[in-house]
Amino acid sequence: MKRFNTECAEESAQRSQRRIWISALATVLTLACAPGLVLGQTSAPAASTSKTSAGAPPTALQKSVEAYLRNLYAFGPDVQLTVSLPKESEVPGLLETTVDVKDGENSQSAKFYLSKDGKYLVRGEVSDLSKDPLAETRARIQMNDAPSLGDLKAPVTLVEFSDFQCPVCRSLHDVLRSLLPNYPQVRVVFKDFPLESLHPWARTAALAGRCAYQQDPKAFWKVYDAIYDQQEVISAANAWTKMAEFAAASGLNPDTFKACLASPEAAAAVDASRANGQHLEVNSTPTVFVNGRRLVGADPILLEQYIKYELTQQKVAKN
Repeated sequence: MKRFNTECAEESAQRSQRRIWISALATVLTLACAPGLVLGQTSAPAASTSKTSAGAPPTALQKSVEAYLRNLYAFGPDVQLTVSLPKESEVPGLLETTVDVKDGENSQSAKFYLSKDGKYLVRGEVSDLSKDPLAETRARIQMNDAPSLGDLKAPVTLVEFSDFQCPVCRSLHDVLRSLLPNYPQVRVVFKDFPLESLHPWARTAALAGRCAYQQDPKAFWKVYDAIYDQQEVISAANAWTKMAEFAAASGLNPDTFKACLASPEAAAAVDASRANGQHLEVNSTPTVFVNGRRLVGADPILLEQYIKYELTQQKVAKN
């Protein structure tokens, strides 16, 4: 499964109010920005929300899974938990189901596996050892019309799904700034993934980056640096003004830039980038793919390890 019990690296007050239920099941804990859920404990019984695909009442197996998870994570009646009708999985003997959790405007989903006798619930990822998982991931990443920095034929491609308002994304920006000069073999591709439920000006910044890129691809990286370097002084109230200032400082035409910010084309580009991230099961920022290998957060040691590994493997392949 994905990172469960992951908290967004926000102010302590925000952290105390939000916890992501889906992270409680993880095998790897990371610090990243992700939409969270407020998990209130209550002794009141919760109504079942699980349904079959035809809208019929939930089966006994669905009820069993829902009851187990509600009890395990103390989900009260204010938390909507939906278990999909189990179906055959790619693994003989196991069924698969999707569990959706919704609390107000926040939601998460995850895949689970069930033994056919209904006795065991399995959480985790199923890996087909006959396939290259990184190749499949790389094929799903859309890099056309995305800001990039470095040689198009670089042996290592680092794809960054980020939110400009996310504090951990700013940390990743700082990590890359210090790390990349040591690795000219790395190409960086930026993908927008604004978490609007957490960050009120993240989409405005994403639009600004997109408009900078459309007017001058090189100027994107100047705006990118400016947003992260001045993240603390940007607010929902001044975001539009700040973006215009960054664009002007980057040498962009101000009228063209402002017109672009309100254009449907820029909005569609940001939406397409986010949709691509969702297709890749990105649910927190920053999420980085190093030649298809996923890393969540801004761990400089692990990031450098991935880069070095890829360079070593390619060197071995050539010899």
